[in-house]
Amino acid sequence: MNHGKSTPGIDHVVVTTSAARGTLGRQLSALDLHRVHPIRRVYIPKRTGTRPLGIPTIVDRGVQAMVKNALEPFWEARFEGSSYGFRPGRGGQDAIENVLRLARPNTTRPWGLDADIEGACNHLGPAVLMHAIGNFPARGLIKPWLQAGYVEEEMWHPTTAGVPQGGVSSPLVLHVALHGMEHALGTSYTPKGVRRGTYALVSYADDRAVFSPTPEAAVEAQHRLSAWLGTRGLRWSDEKTQMRHLREGFHCLGFTIRHDPTPQSSRRGDKLLSNPSQASRQQIQWKLKGLWSTPVGSPPVALINAMNPVSRGWSSDFRTGVSTEVFTALDRFMYDRAQRSMKRRHPRTSGWWRTQRYGGQTLGRQDRWVFQDTQRHETLRKFAWAKIIRHRLVPTTSAPDDPTRQDDWKQRRSRAQTIAGRAGQLARRQQGLCPVCHQALDHHEELHVHHVVPKPPL
Repeated sequence: MNHGKSTPGIDHVVVTTSAARGTLGRQLSALDLHRVHPIRRVYIPKRTGTRPLGIPTIVDRGVQAMVKNALEPFWEARFEGSSYGFRPGRGGQDAIENVLRLARPNTTRPWGLDADIEGACNHLGPAVLMHAIGNFPARGLIKPWLQAGYVEEEMWHPTTAGVPQGGVSSPLVLHVALHGMEHALGTSYTPKGVRRGTYALVSYADDRAVFSPTPEAAVEAQHRLSAWLGTRGLRWSDEKTQMRHLREGFHCLGFTIRHDPTPQSSRRGDKLLSNPSQASRQQIQWKLKGLWSTPVGSPPVALINAMNPVSRGWSSDFRTGVSTEVFTALDRFMYDRAQRSMKRRHPRTSGWWRTQRYGGQTLGRQDRWVFQDTQRHETLRKFAWAKIIRHRLVPTTSAPDDPTRQDDWKQRRSRAQTIAGRAGQLARRQQGLCPVCHQALDHHEELHVHHVVPKPPL
């Protein structure tokens, strides 16, 4: 479900009805009358501090989507195969799978540089960006977005650099500006896709992981990329940039990648492990702890419905690694929190009564006890219920429009294997396609399962 459709820009206009969408469509057809509005700046919490987020008006979002749809196919055919994040069909699991392949026990590049670009969206030079876009026909629409300014606390502020973080086209524009980092490192590929060069790079949005054969080479790569970023008005974040050997543990995209010495059981002497990092575990525990602190009077089903999407999403992101022990530890954490919540709700009752009131077994599971709302038949999902599945890496340089790889992309676009519950059963029966428009269910649409006759979207 797209929750952003209910978030207005500075004009306080939202489009949630069919009539409003029709009016918006007619307005977008007259691009010559379009005038760019400043964005509304809000702040969202981060693990350390806050992050500014720009919210364009609904009309600007529509125009940005049109420009993105025209610009994206050209650049998707040119982008580097090691670049992931906010690209169609390429996500964090692909980036981690590529990192795991580069960090295999017999690697010749055991030194990892985990680097983060400081304020990539906020400090990007507009001149460099417009030069990278070239003679794109709609470049006249992109430049005003970069200079429209933002409104914060009813005050307009100018913008001299950066891309509005929160716009529809911002991730694509950022990828365009950062394109060519592998070439800057001297990395090339053979016609068969074999990597050549001293370094191996994996990019995810503004995060970079560079693998080098020696620590001196890793320092050289950092300096070389620093000079390359400087021409774009960017720099590395000193706090988030680290260089380590794989035996010490290498942090990347929420995982800790390391070589575990196993001389007795491994021919190479090391075994590759990819565990959820300690920071990732603390973050999910902090979030779940806040959900457990709901008012005592709220029904258990509300608590369960709030936490199930969180646990399902987190376990889906980390089930491609060595996460069984972490999932079990999180389930113990959830059990302790459930006991505390039940005692807070019923302080005068016995532990046996609370256990019978809020728990039991689940059909098809071997768990002795799970937290439930027995009246509404809702069950709190466990992390360990997520099966450990090795992710299949996206084709290296293949674009979604590549006619020779459509079978691979069709399989990746299908959400049928990741949708849970009754909706997942219907999606798999429909082979991951919408019965009305016959398009793949890959855009996080709101799924309807209660219509006898398929209902078209509004």
